[in-house]
Amino acid sequence: MPDRADARTETDATEDAAAGASAGGAGETRTAVRVQGLWKRFGDQVAVAGIDLELPAGKFVGLVGPNGAGKTTTLSMVTGLLRPDMGRIEVAGHDVWTDPVEVKSRIGVLPEGLRLFERLSGRELLAYNGRLRGLPGDEVDKRATQLLDVLDLAGSQHKLVVDYSTGMRKKIGLAAALLHNPEVLFLDEPFEGVDPVSAQTIRGVLERYTRSGATVVFSSHVMELVESLCDWVAVMAAGRIKARGTLAEVRGDAPSLQSAFLELVGAGGRDAGDSLDWLGGSR
Repeated sequence: MPDRADARTETDATEDAAAGASAGGAGETRTAVRVQGLWKRFGDQVAVAGIDLELPAGKFVGLVGPNGAGKTTTLSMVTGLLRPDMGRIEVAGHDVWTDPVEVKSRIGVLPEGLRLFERLSGRELLAYNGRLRGLPGDEVDKRATQLLDVLDLAGSQHKLVVDYSTGMRKKIGLAAALLHNPEVLFLDEPFEGVDPVSAQTIRGVLERYTRSGATVVFSSHVMELVESLCDWVAVMAAGRIKARGTLAEVRGDAPSLQSAFLELVGAGGRDAGDSLDWLGGSR
């Protein structure tokens, strides 16, 4: 019997793209990211195994999968941080590797394990990033002030980034990624290690951003978060796309995205109870 992944063929993906174009208006392309035949190998390890994927524009898109599924590698290639062994990637209609300057002007990136200029203050970091992007100084200062205020960093704007907490680092990294108002924002595990208050602040900013017609693509392995945020989901495991589509399409008849996800990645029946019968026994 075919599983949910088998039901989502390349024909389905093409039809989805056509439907998205229709929804966006006649002649308007509504694909934010197009990936074709993407491969990446590290030695004998295949991290990404020839995936094809089209991500709709103007949506909150989740790329989900277990640890080691290939999510970070895929996002690194899509954003031009890692060169693929094979395949073609387009973002906002431009090829990532033949037109990198144009692509980078249209995207914002918050990678996992974000490295920042730690000896700058939060405001100095935004001022530096904005001017690197070619924005006028007055505009950079205005946008920085607004972002610092909305992300609850105004009180820490003159503190060195090296002294920021994990949540503050994620927020200042998000501010830097948003400063030039990109068309597509890529976030790798943006809520990892973030306290609930900071997470709620980040979430509010991202929801406002997508309502403006922009696209957010973020990776996560927390299904509850994805289910509460995303319009569209792609499930990845062992370097391959197992399912893609709207949240309802991927969830199918399962009671939750978590249940559908476990089934798709082959972990639905896994139980460690019998093999750990010694755990918690009498000492």
